[in-house]
Amino acid sequence: MTDVGGAPSHSRKTAAKARAVKAAVSRLTPHVPLRHVEVVVNPMSGSVGPRAAVECESFCQTFQGVRWNITEAGPANLDQLVHDAVAAKPDLVVVLAGDGTARSAATLAGPEGPLVAPLPGGTMNMLPKALYGTADWKEALRLALTQGVVRPVAGGELDGFSFYCAAIVGAPALWAPAREAVRSGAPRLAWLYAKRAMKRAFAGRIRFRLDDGEICRGEALTLISPLISRALESPVGLESAVMNLKGASEVFRLAANAVFSDWRADPAVVTTVVKRAEVWAAQEMPAILDGESVRLGRKAIVKFVPCAFRTLAPRVANPAVSLAPEAQT
Repeated sequence: MTDVGGAPSHSRKTAAKARAVKAAVSRLTPHVPLRHVEVVVNPMSGSVGPRAAVECESFCQTFQGVRWNITEAGPANLDQLVHDAVAAKPDLVVVLAGDGTARSAATLAGPEGPLVAPLPGGTMNMLPKALYGTADWKEALRLALTQGVVRPVAGGELDGFSFYCAAIVGAPALWAPAREAVRSGAPRLAWLYAKRAMKRAFAGRIRFRLDDGEICRGEALTLISPLISRALESPVGLESAVMNLKGASEVFRLAANAVFSDWRADPAVVTTVVKRAEVWAAQEMPAILDGESVRLGRKAIVKFVPCAFRTLAPRVANPAVSLAPEAQT
């Protein structure tokens, strides 16, 4: 049996099917050879979802010529799976999990390990937003696999903890639990955390020394990586921003500036570029690293790391990262 054109109908159907299959095959980035990719998915993370692993596998399988190993993690084995993924020495490790797990994968890989693609699966997603300009993990994965190039990422180390976007040390970091309580729909708990933060806002000042400068005091010290700094055009150091707040009125003024303008221009904020800093206080210091709360001792050392890890991301993203103090604290 033939159709109007004289060709066997089954031949045309076969050709149409071949075209459909070809159209379904996605094209990998031409900038980086990808033969082996490890993917770790934590469906329990803030913005991931229970079907994320299945959806991720379905998308990844449209790229041919790649050996994919996609694992779904639980709270008990997440750290081990990330460690195993990096230890497998693939071309790329994709992590769809929270902010802390993204930092952990990048730290484990380091500058000599596999490329890391941290997808936005957490609450703040500062690192993924800076790299991919989106909070949609599917779009971030698409950008990494189809447009990605090898990009070294500079960062910092604070008392043994790595950060790649920003670190805040001092009392303003106490606002983090209040922020999370608001996002979780617990207004009473948020109010209690906010009261505690305001009570300690001017009682826990820190002392610090930037590079070889003089010892100074401030309400908080923020250290911003070249990845998202507006003041640094190349990875030559960390942008430091010192907050000197003298009362509640200055807190609210700084918050207003953060909403309506660049908060670094506020008169209560002094900025400079540093490669090393010492920070200490009379008691343990609260801190936020790339959106995650940590607790430091009474003294900490900050170091600039010119190449902390390597990522697979487009040459230029459109970061939607807000470094406004209220967004982080």
